[in-house]
Amino acid sequence: MLLAVAGALWMAAPWVLADEIAPVRFVLSFDDGPSGEHEDNPTENILDALAGNPTQAGIKAIFFVTTRSSGAGASPRGRALLAREHAQGHVLALHDGSPRGHPNHRLLGDGELEESLRVGVADLMAITGRRVALVRPPYWAYDARTLAVYARHDLVTLLTDISANDGKAWGFRASPRRRSHMASELARVQARMMRGEITAVEGVTPIAVTFHDTNDYTAAHMQEYLQMLVDEARSAGIALAARPFYDDGAELERAALARARATTRRADMVPWWWRWILW
Repeated sequence: MLLAVAGALWMAAPWVLADEIAPVRFVLSFDDGPSGEHEDNPTENILDALAGNPTQAGIKAIFFVTTRSSGAGASPRGRALLAREHAQGHVLALHDGSPRGHPNHRLLGDGELEESLRVGVADLMAITGRRVALVRPPYWAYDARTLAVYARHDLVTLLTDISANDGKAWGFRASPRRRSHMASELARVQARMMRGEITAVEGVTPIAVTFHDTNDYTAAHMQEYLQMLVDEARSAGIALAARPFYDDGAELERAALARARATTRRADMVPWWWRWILW
């Protein structure tokens, strides 16, 4: 009897065959930047690593930026890096436009949240010449109210499939379990793909991965992280596209927008432990 029930549940589940899944291409994204550091700037070092590395040269990423933070987009170095990111074909997107830098949008009043978005969008439009379309809430914290406010500003929310959990600080920055953590994240992604929860865009399956470009640890290990994603995906049996990372900014943005608009189970794109802490 139990076997019959289990078999019926298996047949009813929306599983797909592995050869029916489009190969994966990683959507690299970075939160919190740009760094305003003058010496050994981590955002600058990450940009250098994306441009030239042994895994795939010319990788493009989405930078979710804080435009008015004194230590980020409002600093002279930060403004120069925003311009460089755009000039090099990366996608600029909004994290926050508040002088407070990184406030939880769920805790902001309507007026302050509206102003943060208005200012942030205007800041980025001055660089790109067009409105930005993507937003990622600080702390990945959102609710029905904040989603409605984003929509009024023509912004759609991209969360993440994989959190690199990078650059943990224990008096120093480190991530000693980074490889086992990435393997665990990719196993979870593979299960979601097999359940048909992540659909293809232009012939590939875009998988969002989140790092933080203000972390010097992340910058120092960026090339390792890129190869790690490829190695652990292959170890998990995940088929990768011939180009495992996006190297065209317009194509990257289309994939990100499709994932953002198609997200019906948004909470699946926020790490469970982060939901437990902040929600």
